[in-house]
Amino acid sequence: MSMGARVAERAITVAAWESLFRAQVTIMRALAAEFPSDVISLNEYDVLFNITRAPQRRLRLKELNRAVLITQPSVSRLVDRLATRGLVTKTHDPDDGRGTIVAMTDEGFALFRRVAFTHMDAINRHVGQALDENELRELIELCDRLRRAVTETQADAVVDAVVDDAGAGVG
Repeated sequence: MSMGARVAERAITVAAWESLFRAQVTIMRALAAEFPSDVISLNEYDVLFNITRAPQRRLRLKELNRAVLITQPSVSRLVDRLATRGLVTKTHDPDDGRGTIVAMTDEGFALFRRVAFTHMDAINRHVGQALDENELRELIELCDRLRRAVTETQADAVVDAVVDDAGAGVG
């Protein structure tokens, strides 16, 4: 591939990233403006959303940290606040004494459902009405492919680091 072709490929890649990023920020701002934050914050909603997707609405704190969009120390503090409000409970993981299980209470689930309907309506207005069903399916596929590619690249980097570390002692 010529230098000009590589520059053009980079330019379109950067333009695609810029477009994706700006669309995400624009949509998130619109959703945040309509979100019932007087009831629950978007970050609290994200935690409850991820717990509702888990079997029996119970999730290890470690798994919750991987799933949510905020950092690990923030998740722990946020879970503590949700527990104080009676929306979740925290118990020790019987299979791993060091782990913590976060479970949604009935009160937490009722609040989540109430907010979710409002939030889904806003998502439908800002995303669902802008794209037809085929475009939405294509968007899902493209976003999933991007996430898989990054995840695979990160996994390869970890494997390379382990192999390099193992090889460092040989010789």
